[in-house]
Amino acid sequence: METILSTPSHEVRIGGGRPTVIIGERINPTGKKWLQEALKAGDLEVVRREAAAQAEAGAEVLDLHVGGFGLDEATILPRVMEAVLETVDLPLCLDCTDPRALEEALKACPGKALVNSVTGEERSLAEILPVVKRYGAAVVGLVQDDEGIPKDADRRLEIARKIVSRAGEAGIPREDVIIDCLVFSVGADTASGAAVLEAVSRVRRELQVNVVLGLSNISFGLPDRGLVNGTFAAMAVLAGATCLIADAAAVRPYVLAADLIMGRDRHARRFLSDYRRRAGKAGD
Repeated sequence: METILSTPSHEVRIGGGRPTVIIGERINPTGKKWLQEALKAGDLEVVRREAAAQAEAGAEVLDLHVGGFGLDEATILPRVMEAVLETVDLPLCLDCTDPRALEEALKACPGKALVNSVTGEERSLAEILPVVKRYGAAVVGLVQDDEGIPKDADRRLEIARKIVSRAGEAGIPREDVIIDCLVFSVGADTASGAAVLEAVSRVRRELQVNVVLGLSNISFGLPDRGLVNGTFAAMAVLAGATCLIADAAAVRPYVLAADLIMGRDRHARRFLSDYRRRAGKAGD
């Protein structure tokens, strides 16, 4: 089961026993006042710099989130998308739940994008899936529904199954649905990490679709977040996650090490190449 994302000249394949794909998360104004102000002012140079930095750090897909107070996503998202694609040749993950903004962005998006996201809520399924189908995109399905966000693996799997089924009814092929099992902070609930990993494993085994996790949520509110995130990244790869939304610069070494141990890095080429890159930067 492979999900293919693309630009006009480059494609990325997720799953199918391939190395884990990192979706760079830095273009997101949440908690970044400097980025919020830049977006409001129409200054896209900071977006270009973040895109270039994430690409250099090893991100293979870039997540674009421009929602926030005073920001019109339908206007800003296509502009940000254009600026990013002028800077790097990477497929895009459009982190947006506004159907109007998605429509405007996907109309102008060359290649095949990933829409992040639809949920198991009836309104979300009705509004988002037709847009995804119309523009031939792939979609992330969040395991929450009209009853809220579940804590246990059983309910996560149940909602994932519903999303996959409804996407199929809308004409979206199974390989174009990636399930997000929803990560919560282990600082707030110490059982949440194990529940997510169990859900990842079961979704992969029982539904056989690709799985993504928003990695940094696991360490929210804790000290030494890099250690927690990196450890969780390796555990998520082992459980079956095929792509991770994360700061590529922070987690790529952990992901590459996990892929190496899982037998997804022939002759350790990717691991050694990244090690030499990091060693060279440290020596500058």
